[in-house]
Amino acid sequence: MADLKFPNPHEAERIAGTEGWERMYPYHYQFSTDDPQRKKYEEGMFWFYDGLHYPEPMYPFDMIWDEAWFLALSQYNTRIFIVPPALGIDHRIHNGYIYITPLPVANPEDIPKRAELFMKRAGYYYQNWDRLHDNWEKKMRSIIKKIADLEIPVPPEMEDESVVTEGIGVSTGYKLLKAYDELIDLGILAWQYHFEFLNLGYAAYVIFVDFCTKAFPDIPLQKITQMVGGIDVIIYQPDEELKKLAKLAIDLGVDETLMAGLSADALFNTMGASDKGKKWLEAFNAARDPWFYVSTGTGWYHHDACWNDDLDIPLSAMRIYIEKLRKGENIERPTAQVREERDRLITEYRALLKTDEDRQTYDQLLGTAKTVFPYVENHLFYVEHWFHSLFWNKMREVARIMVQHKFINDVEDVWYMTRAEIKDALWDLVTGWATGSNSRGPLVWPKEIAWRKQCMEKFR
Repeated sequence: MADLKFPNPHEAERIAGTEGWERMYPYHYQFSTDDPQRKKYEEGMFWFYDGLHYPEPMYPFDMIWDEAWFLALSQYNTRIFIVPPALGIDHRIHNGYIYITPLPVANPEDIPKRAELFMKRAGYYYQNWDRLHDNWEKKMRSIIKKIADLEIPVPPEMEDESVVTEGIGVSTGYKLLKAYDELIDLGILAWQYHFEFLNLGYAAYVIFVDFCTKAFPDIPLQKITQMVGGIDVIIYQPDEELKKLAKLAIDLGVDETLMAGLSADALFNTMGASDKGKKWLEAFNAARDPWFYVSTGTGWYHHDACWNDDLDIPLSAMRIYIEKLRKGENIERPTAQVREERDRLITEYRALLKTDEDRQTYDQLLGTAKTVFPYVENHLFYVEHWFHSLFWNKMREVARIMVQHKFINDVEDVWYMTRAEIKDALWDLVTGWATGSNSRGPLVWPKEIAWRKQCMEKFR
């Protein structure tokens, strides 16, 4: 029998008809053979497919989030908090799919020194968690406001006379380039913030789990998870808003209109024809920002629409709640019961510990896990849902300009270009606009994107 072994990444299968696919992605993501040292390193690591985050092939532009967390997670492990046994996570791509490998600290003698630094740095965050977390929310809300307010200027046939009379000194073409740079920078910055707390949050929970599994060998993992349950987290708030709107519709007597199955536009027109309907619409519109910026997917792909992109989605969910309320069913989350069960488990398992030292450790680790756990849940809403939803649509504004100038045939074609290629194309676009000459992009990108689309289909 032949020896079984993991495949060599440099000998992995290539799909016929996709030759040259590598140009769709950043060059440093390629498995390479031209550098003997890098080749040896790649062959010595275990690369596994990151299907958790990427269940389908990567669109060239959507790589931005992988690039962002490639940097962010790794820097916090390796350079900022100095995680004792671990460095960063390396990334590669093959046939459109992301493969990753964690890097351990190679020299065990380095771990004690790293542990000392980690305890000091991570300890500061744990000790000041609430204050630092409040500041994190302010930072995230700040960049969310910036991206919401970001203007993507459309190059006009002729600049407004105010450019002259007010001595502005720059053109709309320059402003477009600057806006695109700011858009990309805000995206990368969001993921810098994303990992500011995340690894520490997971670490606190993992340490508590480790203690419990050693102290209580037969404890199910679900029981440990229940010990940090019943915490108010904003990721649940979008659903809570739907419940409130369902109740309000019944209270105002407009639930029949809502249950008529009208499209969103038709429903709003009908509601707007009555005072009670208008009151419900006011509440509905008030809930949309920010709570309807929740993705129907993970938010990692551009095609993951949010509720604000398709209002029929939250309306459909709302109708389910109205049906339940009409039947007299309770639609509230069982928070009180969850907390009661949580407190019972905490008390009963604590009583099984035999020493004061173990009880003190248990209390401390549990307290830390409960403190950090809301962030582990809440960051998803701020980054992957709220921020990403705004980001994708701002990019579509850029794409519309590229369609107008015939660089791409459709707004959704922009996802087949990398962020760097888009920047180059915008330079081509604005210089053609500025000089009155023909840009080269319309001859290049529609043809290239058509080829990339067929590659993506073969990857699936």
